[in-house]
Amino acid sequence: MQIVKLIYCIILVFTIAAASNVMADQEPPPLFTATYNLFSSGLEIAHMERNMRQQGEHEYIYSSNTNTVGLVAVFHKDHIVEESRWKLVNNQVRPLTYNYLRTRGKKDRRINIQFDWDNKLINNVVNERQRQMPLAEGILDKLLYQYALMRDLMNNQQEIAYDVTDGGKMKKYNFVRMEDEIVHTPLGDLQTVKLQKIKHDDASKLVIWSAPSLRYLPVKVESTDEDGTTTTAIIQTLVWM
Repeated sequence: MQIVKLIYCIILVFTIAAASNVMADQEPPPLFTATYNLFSSGLEIAHMERNMRQQGEHEYIYSSNTNTVGLVAVFHKDHIVEESRWKLVNNQVRPLTYNYLRTRGKKDRRINIQFDWDNKLINNVVNERQRQMPLAEGILDKLLYQYALMRDLMNNQQEIAYDVTDGGKMKKYNFVRMEDEIVHTPLGDLQTVKLQKIKHDDASKLVIWSAPSLRYLPVKVESTDEDGTTTTAIIQTLVWM
């Protein structure tokens, strides 16, 4: 897997905080801006910013913006933008639209997903290709499943699994909880909950460290490729709105 693919694996798992330790799971998420640096083989390879903002009375926009830096940017100048528009309905996270754009010269990639809840359809457009799939309660997009994961951690959910629409395909995301660890970050030493994504079809590995003191915000993510190449993302700054 190329380094840019590892970067993409990393940005999929960063998310907003679900709620504080005393906040009920049905309440809306806090608004925030967080930044992360991504590293591989001791080199800084990308910067990422995550943002949650409210739109209107009941809807929210969760966005992510990632740019390669340093030597990686010389050979692979990637710019990745993701945006998920969603709302809470009957205490369930419900996606409305999802957009993805990767700018990389001739290899640009665009994804637009519309969740038609009236007709129970998912309308996918990947570059020029269109596809429809059935829409059922509980289905999430690739940003929103991360919010659901944080909510489940806060509520001490034992089984963590999600149905996620991914560019015209439906995937099952399963996680297992590991031993808690302390992670050293620019924000200080943070006690974290450690999670690993279960993958039965290949040798890659994805590990997430989420901090309860920061409302279960991921503060570290580590993605290991089949050939052993590892990319690590570490939180740098965090501002609650």
